[in-house]
Formats: sequence, C-alpha cells, structure tokens
Amino acid sequence: MSKLILTHEVSGLGAAGDIVEVKNGYARNFLLPRGFALTWSKGGEKQVEAIKAARAAHAHANVEAAQAQATALQSNAVVLKVKAGASGRLFGTVKAADVAKAVADAGLGTIDKRKVELPAHIKLVGKHTATLRLHEDVSATITLNVVAN
Repeated sequence: MSKLILTHEVSGLGAAGDIVEVKNGYARNFLLPRGFALTWSKGGEKQVEAIKAARAAHAHANVEAAQAQATALQSNAVVLKVKAGASGRLFGTVKAADVAKAVADAGLGTIDKRKVELPAHIKLVGKHTATLRLHEDVSATITLNVVAN
C-alpha cells in the first residue's frame, strides 16, 4: 500500500489535501502520472496545508450559496451545440469541459471542469444528464440538451 497526498479531488477516493492509502499499482499507474497525488513524506504536511487553503479559496463560500446555484442549475436545461452528422451521431464526444463552458454560456455560474461527472459517453444528440459537485455536501443533476450545430 502507498501513502499519498491528493492534489486534486478524485471521485470515490477523497478531496485535495487528504492523505490516503491506495494500492501500489493504482498510485504508480494512475494517480502519480496524472498529477492527482504526491507521495507522502514527513515534510508533506506543509503541502497539505497549502492544498487545503487553495481548495478553500476555490470552493463556494458556504453551503447555502452552493444550494442556491444547484437549484438554479436543476431548474434550467443547458443547451450544448455540437457538430453532428445527419443521423444525429456526434463527431466526437461531449467532454466535461464542454459541459462547464455551456453552463457558463447559459449564465448559470462558472463550474470547474473537474467537478463535472458524466455517467457515460455522450455520442448522440438529445437529452442527457450530468452531475455537478458544487460543494462537498451539495451536488446538482442537470439536463443537457445536446443539439446539432
């Protein structure tokens, strides 16, 4: 088992600044190469404090603001214009960054692309859902209306 300090939020594992123990292969092949974690050391406690301070600066000020944004997001459908063929199949797939940009373009606030979770690859036009993690305690499920450009 490897002891790591997370630098980014990893679904199902923890938030930035958390100290976790994971299997060696998961650390060596996924977390460390992608920059999601650093190896733990005694001097790493200063890094943990810096990471938590940065996370606090990027997070919503409080749960109430996150809940207000969640209700606004859930009540409005987000339109996402993409290139598609005549049969409705997309030329590529919808990414988390595309969803974050569409939310910002709709005037519903700015969302970090790392906070967007897509349940499956979106490769067809139509209505789809995505989950946005706005705060540790608040998440919103939005409706994406994918239309051909």
